[in-house]
Parts: sequence; structure tokens; C-alpha cells
Amino acid sequence: MSHIDIQPVAKPFRRTVRVPGSKSITNRALPMAALANGKSTLTGVLFADDTRQMLGALKALGFELAIDEAAKTVAITGRGTDFPNKQAELFCGNSGTSIRFLAAMCTLGKGTYTLDGIARMRQRPIDQLVDQLGALGAKISYTGQAKYPPIRIDADGLRGGMCAFTDAKSSQYISAVLMAAPYAKTDVWVTLFGPVTSEPYVEMTLRMMEQWGIQCTVGRPGEGRESDEVVREIHVPLGAYEPRAYAIEPDASNASYFLAAAALSKDSAITIEGLGKGSLQGDVAFADVLHQMGAGLSFGRDFVTVTGSARGLTGIEIDMNHIPDMVQTLAVVALFAKGRTHITNVANLRIKETDRLAALENELRKLGAKVETTADSITIEPPSTITPASIATYDDHRMAMAFAIAGLYAKGVRILDPGCTAKTYPEYFADLAAAVG
Repeated sequence: MSHIDIQPVAKPFRRTVRVPGSKSITNRALPMAALANGKSTLTGVLFADDTRQMLGALKALGFELAIDEAAKTVAITGRGTDFPNKQAELFCGNSGTSIRFLAAMCTLGKGTYTLDGIARMRQRPIDQLVDQLGALGAKISYTGQAKYPPIRIDADGLRGGMCAFTDAKSSQYISAVLMAAPYAKTDVWVTLFGPVTSEPYVEMTLRMMEQWGIQCTVGRPGEGRESDEVVREIHVPLGAYEPRAYAIEPDASNASYFLAAAALSKDSAITIEGLGKGSLQGDVAFADVLHQMGAGLSFGRDFVTVTGSARGLTGIEIDMNHIPDMVQTLAVVALFAKGRTHITNVANLRIKETDRLAALENELRKLGAKVETTADSITIEPPSTITPASIATYDDHRMAMAFAIAGLYAKGVRILDPGCTAKTYPEYFADLAAAVG
């Protein structure tokens, strides 16, 4: 399908929605299960392009997987660091979590592994991860352009010791090191200097490691290494993940579109089941952003409800470094808010599936907004009337999903290449129509 025309909402709606499983949790749980010694069963698994890349890579490494897509389960027999295949070529598509988590995992084995992806993946830097794995004893080389995939790993285990990230451009680099670290030959200390983009995902990783049997400690560096900078040190002890049954939460990032749809509609409400105050996912905080703009909000331990306001929403100024994947959703909501919205500290959006700041600037302008971007920010002045437009999606699932929300409240919005949502949510457009219809 080359395009889909979004149908505007006809009347207020009140729905309870359960979105598919979290990509971020699925793609952490799968390598943890593979590294455990014994059989683990994952339920609520997301089956989408990103997670299929991870599943395909684990198969290429020789792991035994029992997959039931209808039941959304995967059973995997973990083997610690004894990977069945000592040589493998791992294709990761455009899945950042897959290539980064697998790169760290592969350093633990014994053999030769190459990791690559589509053309866009070869434009997404991986050097911060490669450098810190090297500091822990890994042997990794670039087989193409330096600092970018493809990479080759000549694996002989990970020595361990100390590594440090300064102004980490992606939390996934840190999470990758943390997840592999229990299997190093000695304890690992990961020091973080300065801000970390998407830092709630590091907390997610630490909480999941605890659930799988590894207790890390987070604190300030020891005496003699103090600094005036923001510094945290994470100590990862030696250990092994414990095989287990593990239920995966719904995806908070993908829930954001449904919450945004409700926030923009007077007398409408959406409740997301399975997400709430107890969630592992930092993106659940997007509900608070909508509340700051004027939407109603109710948060329970395992649910969140957003309600549209009769007064409408108001633009805000906000630092989104902690939840950058929510910027596209917020930018589209800003089209319908009163006053400007200014989003700051999101430079890493330029190295995502596409340059998301440039893409947002292009497509928001098509709809009539005044938009300014810098290296790390975007400012949106909403139009008095939305201009009908065909929205390019840049092979970026979040562009398609976010701009669909504009079409619910303005006529003439067409989403090009809607199939790109298969990266994390293949059934998105059908589910959105059902939620607001």
C-alpha cells in the first residue's frame, strides 16, 4: 500500500486499548534469555521488524527458539556464553537495539561475528559502544567506514574492568555494555560523565537485569575520581541470568499516539491497559507531558487514562532528552495547541531511523506550521488552519504513526508508505481506527 488517507474523528470516543508488547523490553529480554543457562519463556512478545531482526540474529547464532506468534510467546534455551555457532553474519536491518545489544553479547563468545544493517544503519554511529567494549577487552574492527557498521568481532570473552561514557549519544550503548557485563572475566564498572540521552532506558535495563538475577549498584565514583561534572558509576558484579517465565509490558512509546488522540478531543478518553506507575518504560511519562499541556490524566499502577479538555491544549517549552522518541508525537500535538511549542536537548534525533528534526520541519511546514530547528531543538508555531498534505515518512515508523494523529482532526492528511510502521507496530492503523471510531 503506497498511502493511507486518515479519516477525521466523527464524534467523541472513550476506549480501553492494549497495545502490543514493548520493543525495548522484548529486545532486552531475548538476549538475556539466550545468556541464561536453561529454558526461558517470554509472553506478550512484540512481533515486528525490530524484534524479528533480534530473533533472526539469535537463530543465526544457533540458539534454539520455539516461536508462537499467535500466542505472542517465545521459548528460548539459553546456553550462557557457549554460543552454538562460532561464526555468523548477523543482519540487523535498521534496528538500533538489535545491532548494539548483539555487538556486546557477541564479545562474550568465542568465534568471529559480523554485524551489519541496511544503508541507513551504516549512517548511524556505533563508535561510542565499540570504544567502550574495547576498553573492556573486546576485539572489534570496522569493515567499512570507521565509526559505523558493519563491524567484525573476533570474540574471546570480555576481560572486564572499567569503561566510561562521556555525553553518551544513545542510552543503548550503555545498556548493551551493562547487559553483557555479568559474563566478563572480572567485575565491570561503567562510569557515566555528563548527560545521557534517553537515560530512563538505562534504568529500564538495570531493573530488568535485577529481574533476571543480576543486582547492580549505582553511585558516585570512589575517592580520588570525584568531579564537578554529573558523574554516576554503575558496578556490575559477575553472575549469570536466571532462566524464567517473563511477561513483557505493552509498548509505552506506541501507546503515546492513542493518548495524544484522546488529549486533542473534547469529551474523549483513552485508557491504556498494562501501563502505569509501575512501568519499566520511561516513555510512559509522555502522559505527564500531555497533562502539562492541559489534558486530563489518571495514573494507576497498571493503567493510564488521558482525557481531552474542553479548554484545549496549550503549547509548552520542554526538555525532551529523557524521552526523545516522544518528540514526533508532541510535535504533531503542537499543531493543535494554543501558542508555540519549543522542544530542546534532542540532538540525537538526527541519528535515528532518519534525521527526525529535519523530517519534522519538512512535514509540519506542509501542514501550515511555522517551524524552526537548530542542531538540538525544534520550535513549532501552529497554523490557524491545517493545510491538506501528503506526509512523507522517510522509512521511519514514528513519522507515520505521529502524523496520523493530525489526520484525525484535520481533513486531507495522507500518510505515504504506511507500511513502515511494521518496524514496531504492524497493526497500527487498524488499531487506531478502531480506537477512535
